[in-house]
Amino acid sequence: MTLTRASRPLSAGVGNRNDQTRRHNLSTLLTMLHHGGAQTRAQLTRQAGLNRSTIGALVTELADLGLAYETDPQDSGLVGRPSPLVHANEKVVAITVNPDVDAITIGLVGLGAVLHKRIRFETAAVPTVRETVNVVSAVLAGMRTELEAQFRVVGVGVAIPGLVNSNDGTVLLAPHLGWRDEPVAAPLADALGFATRAANDAGLATVAESLYGSGRGVHDLVYLNGSASGIGGGVLAGGSMLRGSQGFAAELGHTLVNSRGERCHCGKTGCLETEVNLDRLLAVLGRDSLGLDELDELLLNETLAPDVRAEVDRQLDVLALAIGNFVSVFNPESVVLGGFLGSLYEANPERLRAAVRELTLGSLGETLRIDRAQLRSRLLTIGAAELAFGDLLADPAGTAF
Repeated sequence: MTLTRASRPLSAGVGNRNDQTRRHNLSTLLTMLHHGGAQTRAQLTRQAGLNRSTIGALVTELADLGLAYETDPQDSGLVGRPSPLVHANEKVVAITVNPDVDAITIGLVGLGAVLHKRIRFETAAVPTVRETVNVVSAVLAGMRTELEAQFRVVGVGVAIPGLVNSNDGTVLLAPHLGWRDEPVAAPLADALGFATRAANDAGLATVAESLYGSGRGVHDLVYLNGSASGIGGGVLAGGSMLRGSQGFAAELGHTLVNSRGERCHCGKTGCLETEVNLDRLLAVLGRDSLGLDELDELLLNETLAPDVRAEVDRQLDVLALAIGNFVSVFNPESVVLGGFLGSLYEANPERLRAAVRELTLGSLGETLRIDRAQLRSRLLTIGAAELAFGDLLADPAGTAF
């Protein structure tokens, strides 16, 4: 069901030099509010390096565009009139989609990474692209009144567990889903009426965690995401995402950890994702599927059954071996663990830290931080939203939606 016409970003280069500067400054200001939260005009003035009158004009324009608003100033205790707080408008939202082997998760995220809603629709079998489109269409049809009354939708971001051509939203290969050379963004855009973009889920999670979570302010980071589809990764090197010549770098789940292990779907034997595996955890827990919050509750129980504890520790030891390799290759400041890997880590964090220190080259492991992703179950939803917000943040005045 079509809710509105898909947005068409306009060029920020249109117009004279003054117009280009204004649009660039609008982009800077909205991005600061979106990533940094509510701030006073005085704070924005200092951070943007612009004068007060320019900031005032930009805030007014963002408010006129419906992208920001101000609230009464807070009493700072300082002499003089306190500055109003400027907020990104959380009612401007992105729809997010994350298909996996056992569920399709649909989210609604506002500017400022405000999570309004997340719906996990469990599937009886691995969903096809068509089934994914149908499920998302049906869920949004049920939300139509709410969407039209309360929100402005800027677009759709799709997080895919596989290799994705982010230029056209085609999935080149998502082996666990059985998708190969499948257009995903185009059929969703046609069905929903919103501009749609798709990218690899672990890459999007890396972006989200570096902006809003454990990786904030970290320039050299390895992110590992564990889901029902396996293990994906993302690497920040000097503050930039490592992409590779074709954009498919950091497939860290296919690192060799056991030459006598199981055969992986990729054709190799003993990949990380065959040894550190959600299905193996679920098997010893006696469950077919679990949400991340439920998995947390089970694994953080101090009285784990002996077979569960043994499997948790085995997987932690294998994960430590892989992390030791990543530390030698990338020399990160921090390793962040998301998805079920975060739950696994929390079940026995000191075991993993000690094993990594033992397995890293020289003293590299001594200064390494290992953190759980702070965004937890929101991670892929927030990451997919960043994808959808991209055009708006780049040119607030030139993006029609």
